[in-house]
Amino acid sequence: MNPGLKIFMVFLLTVSMAACAGHNQERGGTTRQHIAESYGIQYFGEVEKIQYTFNVKIGEKQIKRFWIWEPHIDRVTFKGDDYQESITYDRNGMVSTESNKLKKIDAWFINDNYWLLFPYHVAWDTNAKVEDIGRQGLPMGDGKARCVVVTYPATGGYTPGDVYDLYLDDQYRLTQWVYRRGGSEKPTRISTWDDHREVGPLTMSLNHQGEDQNFRVWFTNVGVKMAGADSWLFVQ
Repeated sequence: MNPGLKIFMVFLLTVSMAACAGHNQERGGTTRQHIAESYGIQYFGEVEKIQYTFNVKIGEKQIKRFWIWEPHIDRVTFKGDDYQESITYDRNGMVSTESNKLKKIDAWFINDNYWLLFPYHVAWDTNAKVEDIGRQGLPMGDGKARCVVVTYPATGGYTPGDVYDLYLDDQYRLTQWVYRRGGSEKPTRISTWDDHREVGPLTMSLNHQGEDQNFRVWFTNVGVKMAGADSWLFVQ
């Protein structure tokens, strides 16, 4: 995954040059744009702060992590169940000698951020290949949907070689996805993308249910603070 989490401002300049060869691949960044714009990326440049609590259930275990992200300066504030005080750090200033604790927290941040904001990362991560392979059978349940495959480079970034199969509705919003670690043929994780809600001018999916009741990711306390605003805008 591309380490430039805050490159949304570069998106408008770079996405038009991200065309790929082949009759089924995206042309001129169209697929990226359709997905990202269906979630409101055109307004993301006005976001000063975004906050959310990441919740995950894996079997009997449940984890909760609270985040505030300031994308323009790439500053993160974290509060977790096992931490008595919040921790704030600048991602731009991180170096290889950072403590293992901070590296672990930043890895959590990347994971949780992608679960919430992946439709935006489809546009931001211009090093990933985006290919529309047409209508395919849904991984969960009956029916078919437009399938877009997002493939990250084999080297570099956060999760080299990872592949995401995105199943989209007619508005280019995700309904389900398949995560394949390292590009494996066998799915690593399958889940829904549902409970789409408006958060200020943005749209986000706040619930991801796995194939059974043993896995679920959901978000609470979701809000955005727009540039120049005095108060937060929370989920509607």
